[in-house]
Amino acid sequence: MSRRIPVRLSGLTLIAVAALGLAACSSSSSSSPASSTPAASGSSSPSSSSSMTAQLIVGNASDPFYVTMECGAEQEAAKLGVSLKVGGPPSFTVPGQKPLIDDVEVTKPGALLVAPTDSAKLDSDLQAVQSNGTKIVFVDTSSSDTSLGVSRISSDNVAGGQLAADSLGKLLGGKGTVAVISMAKGTSTTDARVQGFEQEMQAKYPGIKLLAEQNDVAATTTQATTFIESDITANSSLSGVFTANTVTAQGVAAGLQHTGEAGKVKMVTFDAEPAEIQMLQSNVAQLVIAQEPALEGADGIEQAVNALQGKPVTANIPTPLIAISSSNLSSEQQYVYKASTAGC
Repeated sequence: MSRRIPVRLSGLTLIAVAALGLAACSSSSSSSPASSTPAASGSSSPSSSSSMTAQLIVGNASDPFYVTMECGAEQEAAKLGVSLKVGGPPSFTVPGQKPLIDDVEVTKPGALLVAPTDSAKLDSDLQAVQSNGTKIVFVDTSSSDTSLGVSRISSDNVAGGQLAADSLGKLLGGKGTVAVISMAKGTSTTDARVQGFEQEMQAKYPGIKLLAEQNDVAATTTQATTFIESDITANSSLSGVFTANTVTAQGVAAGLQHTGEAGKVKMVTFDAEPAEIQMLQSNVAQLVIAQEPALEGADGIEQAVNALQGKPVTANIPTPLIAISSSNLSSEQQYVYKASTAGC
């Protein structure tokens, strides 16, 4: 994989790339020595291409983001001769994902690509997998334990949060009240998005009041709907909302439509799932920040193969972010996530 542009604005002038402090980063085939680590620790001799096995455990088996990641991983696995098994829980929860990870401890594939549903609560399970010699590659989310895994592949979520803050700040003309609605604390990606959003908004838009972050612990659209409806009732000046993922976006969209505030309260959110694209088309959301999950899956397979073959492994790979609005949606259709693997 040679393309590596951490943030691309797709014709929008929302924020200069330099302001995000990002630089282009090449993939493992051309990475600098500083970004690579030897294939890690404690396992058997390098595998041949004919015997390489890997498992991908996503955060939610039916989520279009992870479906698209599966597409990228499957295509790269076929290209590199890797026997790949894919699975995931029916919802983004620790109890749903834990038995799948524990099963890997028993089956012992050469590599595990995993998007953990919590940054700490699955560490003991992942440590057991790693101790068995399976190479762990984190895709999308990751563990806060830096001793786990040989590579971490994800969007620069802090930068994505900054991009969301800049775009919403400009939409509001630097004034107003903004709600921040995210998932339960402990998910590395959404935590980083909120961090970037709040830091950028506070630094650049002092005329905008940020409401305290609200966390959709149940990971249901219903709770996010309740949050935004309560915010509208309690804050007559509410003019914007940042939602950190697709679940919260869908819940907030329902609340905005129910209260008649859709289009009046400006919404910026993450991910280009079919539901978010519909929000753009109906002006319920004004901007979505798309990731490249297929690239994350493909890069994950590439790094797993490097680890299994004893080649240098890139420890951290940031994947691109693409800002999509109704004005550039028609030219950015390739970044809309797949609803099923039949669309790969």
